[in-house]
Amino acid sequence: MSAGINLVTGATGHLGANLVRRLLEEGESVRVMLRAGRDNGALDGLDVERVQADLRDASAVSQAVRGCTRVYHCAALVSTIEGDAAHKREIYDTNVGGTRHILAAAREHGVEKVVVSGSLSATGYEPDRASHEDMPFYPFERHLPYGFTKHLTEHECLKAHADGLNVVVATSCAIIGPHDYVPSRMGRVLVDFAHGKLRAYIPGGFEFVSAWDVAEGHLLAMRQGRSGQKYIFSTAYASVDDLLGLFREVTGRPLPRLKLPPQVMAAVAEVADKTWFRLFPNQPRRFTPAAVRLLTLRRQAGHDKARRELGYQPTGLRPAVESAYQDFVRRGVIVPAQ
Repeated sequence: MSAGINLVTGATGHLGANLVRRLLEEGESVRVMLRAGRDNGALDGLDVERVQADLRDASAVSQAVRGCTRVYHCAALVSTIEGDAAHKREIYDTNVGGTRHILAAAREHGVEKVVVSGSLSATGYEPDRASHEDMPFYPFERHLPYGFTKHLTEHECLKAHADGLNVVVATSCAIIGPHDYVPSRMGRVLVDFAHGKLRAYIPGGFEFVSAWDVAEGHLLAMRQGRSGQKYIFSTAYASVDDLLGLFREVTGRPLPRLKLPPQVMAAVAEVADKTWFRLFPNQPRRFTPAAVRLLTLRRQAGHDKARRELGYQPTGLRPAVESAYQDFVRRGVIVPAQ
């Protein structure tokens, strides 16, 4: 890439933290946009320029973008719950409104190119084939507010492209790998497994991407991605049983003994959502109706377009799980089994 400043939003998230490190390894200058009052430990010791801005504040976003050559917009409010009206408004204003502000600022300040992180939840699904970039998002399925806002985010990118901005969508699957500081849902599962606290699971499967691969995908999208296009970056599909098998090999812990019937857990999650969690609609939880549904869909995704157009070459899930585990151990989040 040419000289200039790379702005990374969402730099303390799982994707952003890995992307910032990849850019620094490439010798790039990096500016990160951070929200005030948040834990920014993911960036400790890194040679980056820090600016504070809330995505919902157009003026602050404009100041953060000013002077940058390229923008990686990784920030989003991720949620696996329906939530109340205030929760939905916050997701919309952050994910859709925030992207509008980033794209408008990029046009205003003559940014060379923008890569916006997308989600597989905003890509069409058909049960008999792997999802690909041309599958239309069907709005009348049961979507979470997060997935719907990521779909609308892609529309904002297309509008910006029509207005002349060079913008590409880099779509991620479920990320596994190091520098997971929040941690993510998969990161929490690995931590619980490593401490012997994961006593039951639901069979199913999903398309996963290693943190290395998705960061590499964003770099490829910036270098070679065609404006107005989206590219899916995945590493491999894995069943829950296969993934837990990797966890067992890496951590030395035994597999959970209890495999919960998906139909039963779906019914339990629905009842809990309409009773107990009605009192606490914004409280995060592991088994939501959406989480159970996603696992039972056993959804797969193809990355042929990224291979063909960008030269994308995914690595493997085992190295991703190993590096995630080792990083958790290094930071003291996981205490290895004796």
